[in-house]
Amino acid sequence: MSIVKEFKEFAMKGNVVDLAVGVIIGGAFGKIVSSLVTDVIMPPIGLLLGGLDFKDLKIHLKPAVGKNPEVTMNIGVFINTAIDFLIVAFVIFMVIKGINALKRKEEAAPAEPEAAPAPTKEEVLLTEIRDLLAAKK
Repeated sequence: MSIVKEFKEFAMKGNVVDLAVGVIIGGAFGKIVSSLVTDVIMPPIGLLLGGLDFKDLKIHLKPAVGKNPEVTMNIGVFINTAIDFLIVAFVIFMVIKGINALKRKEEAAPAEPEAAPAPTKEEVLLTEIRDLLAAKK
């Protein structure tokens, strides 16, 4: 089997396509959460902390010298990223919890008893013969 044909079979499998869709949606969801944290959640928290803007929260390790830029630890960016992660992790947890609850409901629901299959022609005839013989006695 040629490499091209194998790759085509691999790329067209349902799981690969589902994974690609998940990655794309996940990336878009990540951008939404980042904006939520940076633009909606952090400004009120910064306001409560005396007008602190977390993006500007840095620890200066070395000042700028000539053309060399200053060296900083961007603690505020890290805090925003950590909050992004916590929100995404919580949302994914809630989605998985909901899916598991639905699966448990499906498993717990009693299956309808199967109806007895209709008797075959032979069974019907044999039943009639049995009934006729029983009536002659």
